[in-house]
Amino acid sequence: MSDPSTWQWDVPAEAAAEFARMGRDLVATGADLAELTRGEVVLDALDPLVRRSREALIDGLGFAVWRGLPVGDMETAEVEAAYWALGLHLGRPGAQNGEGDLLGHVTDHHDPQGTPLAREYRSTVDIAFHCDAADAVGLLCLAPALEGGVSRLVSSVAVFDELLAAEPRLAARLCESAELDTRSDGEGFDHVPVQPVCFDGRRLATFMHLGYFRSAARHADVELDPDLGAALEAWDRISARPGMALAMDLAAGDLQLCSNHTVAHARTGYVDDPDDPRHLLRLWLTL
Repeated sequence: MSDPSTWQWDVPAEAAAEFARMGRDLVATGADLAELTRGEVVLDALDPLVRRSREALIDGLGFAVWRGLPVGDMETAEVEAAYWALGLHLGRPGAQNGEGDLLGHVTDHHDPQGTPLAREYRSTVDIAFHCDAADAVGLLCLAPALEGGVSRLVSSVAVFDELLAAEPRLAARLCESAELDTRSDGEGFDHVPVQPVCFDGRRLATFMHLGYFRSAARHADVELDPDLGAALEAWDRISARPGMALAMDLAAGDLQLCSNHTVAHARTGYVDDPDDPRHLLRLWLTL
């Protein structure tokens, strides 16, 4: 991960122009994005980046960053349309919450904080390492923060390998079922069983949403057992070691793509420019 050329790619001018043109055309024709199909949007200059990104997410480092999509030259509706169409080629966009939102807006909504159901992505607070309930997540930056808001990525596989070497008993506990808090998005279920780490004999896959495993204990019928609690604490400590994580600032026009099976992502707290608040568009993708 030390060599940015292996994961950070500039968007060629012709690909940037295609993205802008795609957004303008979709808005001009009044396309219903929810009904749009992959076959209705043909990619030419953007296709090599899409293919390279899917390879990185499925069989490579587990993440990629595009630099230079022309969001500053487009209306917000045009960016949303172009990003949605791009997402149809990267994978299949899925619902991000109980309301069924398919295109999320990561910005400060000034929601009350400090409650178990608070959604941190809707605020300016620091967000610890976690994954999302999809194969991959895409974040397209429309506007960065005035201060802070640094994106951080860590290999959840590397963290588990370190835990396995140091504390095999705790690593084994992560390979067993644990209750995950749905935080009201569970369609009638307060919590669901999830195995944080799985190995199919060839590949390790993780689902590391530590905060949701911990908060499941707020329900009367869930107890955070000592080994699981200790394993989560150890995972936290290892991920915080110097050199484990990669930090990056996302500028307007940057697109970050991450596998939720091999990479956990986080964000530092931030201060907004009142006239131009931090704003990212989010897609959850099935690959």
